[in-house]
Amino acid sequence: MLLHLKNENFKEEIQTGTVLVDFYADWCGPCKMLGPVIEELSKENPGLSIIKVNVDEHEDLAREYAVMSIPTLLLIQDGQVVKKQVGFVPKEVLSSWIQ
Repeated sequence: MLLHLKNENFKEEIQTGTVLVDFYADWCGPCKMLGPVIEELSKENPGLSIIKVNVDEHEDLAREYAVMSIPTLLLIQDGQVVKKQVGFVPKEVLSSWIQ
């Protein structure tokens, strides 16, 4: 399930299960390259929740999670960050990273 964060329900969305959070910006080249990869992962992993967070619209969340560069991916399990990846990564690498 792929969600674009539009309201402040972020904390609720990450409380249970495994969630991949993609911090991005519309103007970011590597973020644009990563977009299709995230879309494919969403289709291939229907049990994985994916939340895209635009850092220009949600600066508070970017600050809270220490996002200094984009794209930044967080893998969150039951509300806790377990992995962090900064920069573009190919689909194969990202697939194994989320396992």
